[in-house]
Amino acid sequence: MAEIAQTVTPFNSPIETGVRALILLAESYPERLDLQRILEFDYLMVHSGDVGGPPSLHPPLPLRSGELLVRRQLIERGLLLMMSRRLVTRFAAADGFTYQADDSAGPFLDALTAAYLDELKQRASWVCGTFGTMSDTDIKHVLTAVYDHDQWTREFQVHERPGLRA
Repeated sequence: MAEIAQTVTPFNSPIETGVRALILLAESYPERLDLQRILEFDYLMVHSGDVGGPPSLHPPLPLRSGELLVRRQLIERGLLLMMSRRLVTRFAAADGFTYQADDSAGPFLDALTAAYLDELKQRASWVCGTFGTMSDTDIKHVLTAVYDHDQWTREFQVHERPGLRA
């Protein structure tokens, strides 16, 4: 019987996005964050240099403004993984779900040793301290200021070619 090889990608996997979300939730404890705020803070944490913070942890790739569009499902999967390990608790409210680090999150994160994780923790502290009290509208303004309208248009427009019609 032939074996089927499965490729495991460490980047943007549920474990990576889940740990990043867990770091953010632990840093913001006892505050509860909704998925949108976790999404925005996650982006700001890894691209902190884009908003005048410490050097970014992830490279300044072209089209990274589109990350906010695709990152939501990845973070949801990561949060579900962290919830399954009782590291994150989800709360239902009239306006949706919020998430909070569980009591075991701190010891779990303290047991992880990697330079990248130390950098993430520092960035999470910076993000929560800098943006933690901002309104949803203010955060949206910060993120849209990073990518002006023309850049978004260039990244998502369909390029026309002579002789072709829509």
